Amino acid sequence: MEDYDKKYHKSRFYWFWRTIILWIGSSLGFLMIAYLSVGLSLDSWESAFVAAGIVGILNALLWPILSRILLPFMVFTVGIGSLLINGALIWFATVFVGGISIDGAALILAPIGMAAISTLLAGIITIDDDASWYRAIRKNVKKFDKKNIKDKPGIVFMEIDGLAKNILLEAVEKGYMPTLKRWLDEGIHVLSGWETDLSSQTGASQAGILHGNNRDIVAFRWVEKENNNKFMVSTGLSDAPIVEERISDGNGLLSLNGASRSNLFSGDAKDVIFTFSKMKDLGKFYNRAWRYVFSNSSNFSRIISLFLYDCLLDYKSQLMHTIKNINPRIKRGFIYPFVRAGANVFLREITTLALIGDVLKGHVDVAYVTYLGYDEIAHHSGTRDKDSFNALKSIDKQFHRVEMASLLAHRKYKLVIHSDHGQTNGATFKQRYDLTLEELVRGLLPAEAQIFADMSPTTGDHFGVAFTAPGDRVKGYFKDKTEDVNEYIQKYRVKPKEVTQLDANVNVLASGNLGMVYLTDYTERLNYEQLIQIYPDLMPGLAQHTGIGFILVNSEKYGPLVIGNKGTYYLNDDTFEGENPLLNFGPNAADHIRRTNTFRYTPDVLVMSMYDPISNEVAAFEELVGSHGGIGGEQSYPFISHPSEWEIKNDLIGAEKVYQLFKSEIEKTIQ
Repeated sequence: MEDYDKKYHKSRFYWFWRTIILWIGSSLGFLMIAYLSVGLSLDSWESAFVAAGIVGILNALLWPILSRILLPFMVFTVGIGSLLINGALIWFATVFVGGISIDGAALILAPIGMAAISTLLAGIITIDDDASWYRAIRKNVKKFDKKNIKDKPGIVFMEIDGLAKNILLEAVEKGYMPTLKRWLDEGIHVLSGWETDLSSQTGASQAGILHGNNRDIVAFRWVEKENNNKFMVSTGLSDAPIVEERISDGNGLLSLNGASRSNLFSGDAKDVIFTFSKMKDLGKFYNRAWRYVFSNSSNFSRIISLFLYDCLLDYKSQLMHTIKNINPRIKRGFIYPFVRAGANVFLREITTLALIGDVLKGHVDVAYVTYLGYDEIAHHSGTRDKDSFNALKSIDKQFHRVEMASLLAHRKYKLVIHSDHGQTNGATFKQRYDLTLEELVRGLLPAEAQIFADMSPTTGDHFGVAFTAPGDRVKGYFKDKTEDVNEYIQKYRVKPKEVTQLDANVNVLASGNLGMVYLTDYTERLNYEQLIQIYPDLMPGLAQHTGIGFILVNSEKYGPLVIGNKGTYYLNDDTFEGENPLLNFGPNAADHIRRTNTFRYTPDVLVMSMYDPISNEVAAFEELVGSHGGIGGEQSYPFISHPSEWEIKNDLIGAEKVYQLFKSEIEKTIQ
């Protein structure tokens, strides 16, 4: 174990010059705003320097008070309120300094802009400064009372979304995860693997891990025929609470005085931040755990600076992927970098700050957090791309900071690092075969079939519509106004009428390389014999396609059937005719499919793309380079890096088994 007191000890001279550098940076922020001519004028750089010093003093004196009083305001404005308060302090400072004038709109715009830019420069200087982190944590721990702190340690579960065990080992070997490597090398941690259920995606995995029940979660999105063909999405703000209500029995992983941070489900924790299943409950959005996030006046501005820097990194990545002709690759677009930065920076930093506050306070027995950055970036850049490994490097730094907090806190915490699933790389189905799953299905059905398809990526991308739709509407308005009649008629292309999900009688959905076909005119799941009569081309057309590994249907005569291009697997007695369609999908594929076949919302036809074991690639039905949701390759094999005293068997299969393991260790540790 490293001696952090010795490692991060710095002389007073070091901290003095660091303060001077930050002061100069803040002064440059004033000068930059003045240069932009938005209502702030300065007569000299000396005035900027003095004003910056006064702002620093005001922050030191007033921020601790203001942040406590106005914490709800900062929380419900998702941090923007902290910038406004910073702006107010800057305005207040200019009252005492000659040579500075502010008027008109600048009374609002200039203070906010100066706060953002000055703290941006300060943030750039202090990025990755572990010594300053250690000093801040050491200073803050003194504020927490030792009384009523439990003698037994707590447990912190830190999930890396979407990271396969094999890729973790590569990241450790290449030096991207020095904290985790040190824990493994020193014997503090032991690395174990586990195998996901068929639906290798966060909805099913976190339901199983956090609640011990992921039954009937067939994919990221699905259709419920018995509920008037209701369309469900795991991350839907209205759907996630419904799913949690179904899977929870009150004895979730976090039911014993637990805290949930940036998760899909709560694990029955009452203390939640950025937990999807509770996001609509504003009463639970605010709690005192936010206090540490805003304990420093520069925290949120630092997050903004990192956010913007991450956006620039993705624009650079898009350019370099094009120049180097890296394949497979997908078009990411202008909006995507902001989605990426939201997952990779904004949620990461807030999660870590909130978690450090939990650890320093010592009242939470069990905490569970999710770091989303790797999963988001690997979807778009590739599972082994440098972008993805750099995301892991940043996440590893969060582990180091939580470790520092745990060592300094009055109460000790055991740290567990794990993932909920992996990802498998590969060119998409559309890139390989020049058609989507929807188009393939459409060609196998009668012309009158009304098809609704949702093949949108199962990532933050579906939030992008909120940003792009207003711009598209404005663009369309001006286009209509500027084109003359002749040009309009010549250029206009008749588009097919869009079919809504409720109007359609065929729903085609995707979750990575798992596809689903629901025939919604029928209230029950159709069987093999019925499908032959109603849509005779559908099953043969799917099973014979080169890009399809197999389809799953239920037979009245034979039971569940897994049908491939050259053979059929009979799940009832584990026999097959012809070539085994499950040969390349792992030794437990039949068990996973057999279980999924019993779910209430299993589609009429479940479709799995091809998997090439030589190239280790699948063909995702969504436009994603790295994908998960089905089976085939590394998407099914996540990991657990756990304290060395834990004993984990090698046959850990299914998220519900992970829940049982974690729950058992929690009870041993805190009770």
